[in-house]
Amino acid sequence: MVTNLKKGYMSNKKGRVLAIDDNEDILFALKLLLKSHVEVIDTLHDPSRIPDYVTTGNYDIILLDMNFTKDAISGQEGFSWLAEILKIDPSAIVVFITAYGDAEKAVKAIKAGATDFVLKPWQNEKLLATVSSAIRLSKSQRENIDLKTKQKEFSATLDQPFHEFIGKSPEMQEVFSTISKVAKTDANILILGENGTGKELVARALHRNSSRKDEIFVSVDLGSISETLFESELFGHVKGAFTDARKEKTGRFEIASGGTLFLDEIGNLSLPLQTKLLTVIERKEVTRVGANNPTLIDVRLICATNTDIHQMLDDNSFRQDLLYRINTVEIHLPPLRERTGDISLLTNHFIKLNTKKYKKSVKGISSAAMKILNQYSWPGNVRELQHAIERAIILGDSEILQPENFILSSPKKMRSEFEVDTLNLEDVEKAIITKAMKKHGGNVTQAAEELGLTRTSLYRRMEKHGI
Repeated sequence: MVTNLKKGYMSNKKGRVLAIDDNEDILFALKLLLKSHVEVIDTLHDPSRIPDYVTTGNYDIILLDMNFTKDAISGQEGFSWLAEILKIDPSAIVVFITAYGDAEKAVKAIKAGATDFVLKPWQNEKLLATVSSAIRLSKSQRENIDLKTKQKEFSATLDQPFHEFIGKSPEMQEVFSTISKVAKTDANILILGENGTGKELVARALHRNSSRKDEIFVSVDLGSISETLFESELFGHVKGAFTDARKEKTGRFEIASGGTLFLDEIGNLSLPLQTKLLTVIERKEVTRVGANNPTLIDVRLICATNTDIHQMLDDNSFRQDLLYRINTVEIHLPPLRERTGDISLLTNHFIKLNTKKYKKSVKGISSAAMKILNQYSWPGNVRELQHAIERAIILGDSEILQPENFILSSPKKMRSEFEVDTLNLEDVEKAIITKAMKKHGGNVTQAAEELGLTRTSLYRRMEKHGI
């Protein structure tokens, strides 16, 4: 009978099934019937272990006996366990099995949250049809949940402030040229640049010009995710996987599947986390925390960092095999001080944006104020310029922005401060770091912030130069 059904309802062996009955013979018969038709068929004769199985098993359907030995015919114990299952997983697909079923119990079971009702002794064809239908329903529910999650993430992405990527300097034209060449491919991209240079804008430009442009773009700041939450955030978890896992969570890789995943500050990952990330990239699948089965993913991966990642290779703080995986193409974003020809263009752009945003009547900027902006070193790059313009418009009262409208910390931050009597890059870097440390009284955090580096990166450079 079972052999003849192999070409029928579930020939592709889809779905995970849990059968619960205190009769070992019933469980054996169910396993014998279903093992050729589903991916997994787990059996459980002790109902007290139901919470453990439901929490970690990720089942598509649960076949639940209505009557256990404590309560042979009323079905009350089965209803109690149904309520417990639905409490753990409200979306669980539960099919009751009972030898004492009747129309009244069937209606009560459906009202209590069961999906269907099967009588003992069952007909194999009917049971297989019921299981197949329930598995399809489970898959459909999960797809709907994933779709809603993606839509929620997509809406959040659309709500984020986004300013057009602007630049006419030769340095930026080279960046634009690279974007146009690689955007339509699925090559993994590594974007390198200081804080505030627009690495996420490049990632979004790559996505908008790719074949995945109609799919989701998911941005993740790895620097803000703790090591303990890394796997949960990126790979997801099942309900009950750990103490605070009160409901199932879809990871960022699954959310981004079909679209683009942008991992910012990848240089901040510890070696153990780098290993976990490498495994997912190589296998193109993720396993949620607490789950047993992997999920295939299809993402276009774009990574970014403000650290000297090649120096990290030399320091053995970044895996070489991971770097090979993420930097099929590297895009280097120049700091604003190296493309001063764009400062005026960006300034006028931000004036227009913020004039409209704050309903001000600012019409432009004076030549004296523009000269100050052009001479400033902009350690915070385009982001710092944007904030400076926004602040000036909010606090200013005149139609033309003047020098006094800009608070640029100190004249010591002008580019002339960093001039040294050498063109040797190592000497220049050492001089800049020395001056920054002196200025901030040896405070590494403040010096690193002004230099546009992470503390880790600054420590490495200080050690290299013997500072």
